[in-house]
Amino acid sequence: MKKEFVVIGLGRFGGSIVSELIQQGADVMAIDKQPERVDEFAPIATQAVVADTTDESVLKSLGIRNFEHVIIAIGDDIQSSILTTLMLKEIGVQKITVKAQNDYHEKVLRKIGADHVVHPERDMGIRIANNMMSNNVLDYLELSDEHSIMEIKANHLLEGHTIINLDIRVRYGINIVAIKRGHEIIVSPQADEVIHEGDILIVIGADVDISRFEKKMMN
Repeated sequence: MKKEFVVIGLGRFGGSIVSELIQQGADVMAIDKQPERVDEFAPIATQAVVADTTDESVLKSLGIRNFEHVIIAIGDDIQSSILTTLMLKEIGVQKITVKAQNDYHEKVLRKIGADHVVHPERDMGIRIANNMMSNNVLDYLELSDEHSIMEIKANHLLEGHTIINLDIRVRYGINIVAIKRGHEIIVSPQADEVIHEGDILIVIGADVDISRFEKKMMN
């Protein structure tokens, strides 16, 4: 069966989610208060609706509680974002992801039951800053306020060393969860796996520990 999603708010962030979900083969109901935005996504979304999602009767009439995942991507209207989240929880939606404008907004969303809160602008800013500050950090994904997954390119200092020889887990408190080597991906590499210059190490851990590893061993 196809996965079914609702995306509320069809700005840049919400619109990109709709497009990607459709491309991945999902069914998507796209909702916005602005008719011109809905018209833009009507040709690609499974269903495109002009609606005010702060109205509980509207949400019920659309049958949103039957969808497995609702993404609230409302732009600058924090009040609408909070009210929509509250309404969705009250009608029994199982999984809700919400775009937050700031930390206070996130705190409120979590208190009223949002399952997952994202900060797309902040996260992209952090990713770009990490990439600019280091020649070795290729990509970055925030897991929480203090933990991340990073792709770090191994340089000549790591050439020929095994994972156990580097003792990364003990010395730095981080784990190498995978290694990209050309077109090959080694998932959960063994302790005796030899690292080569140019390997992409996918590491997970606390931000401070990853930074310590990257600075001391990669420069």
